[in-house]
Amino acid sequence: MAARLGASRHAERETSLLQHVSAPLTFIARALMAGMFIHEGYGKITDYSDTIDYMQSFGVNGHLLPLVIVTELGGGLMILLGFGTRLAAIALAGFSLLAAAFFHTNFADAMEAIHFQKDVTIAGGFLILALAGPGAWSIDAWRWHRA
Repeated sequence: MAARLGASRHAERETSLLQHVSAPLTFIARALMAGMFIHEGYGKITDYSDTIDYMQSFGVNGHLLPLVIVTELGGGLMILLGFGTRLAAIALAGFSLLAAAFFHTNFADAMEAIHFQKDVTIAGGFLILALAGPGAWSIDAWRWHRA
């Protein structure tokens, strides 16, 4: 009985601590997830023609590059700011799975297998974000509180 009471108190303290750090940790998580996509989207703008060549070498139409840039850069900024977070997270999860399928299926190459696993893992993280929501430090939360 005493052990259960102690475990219950421990769980209550843990829950209280998590509630206090939930908003900043969720923001940090969003920023970490968004950073790569913002960087990569911007990089595709600055290296446009080489990116088209890279895409076409994998049989992907280069005319899709503007959509890729909007998805990476726009979606990354939306995740960072917490604006339209759930929709952006679902879009980036799908994008990550497509990138894995189109660019990283040469499993004979160990690095390609790692990139495939990384993209699938990132997709999973975005799906969790879509389910959990953006947290308190977000434009979405601010808009919900105003409504």
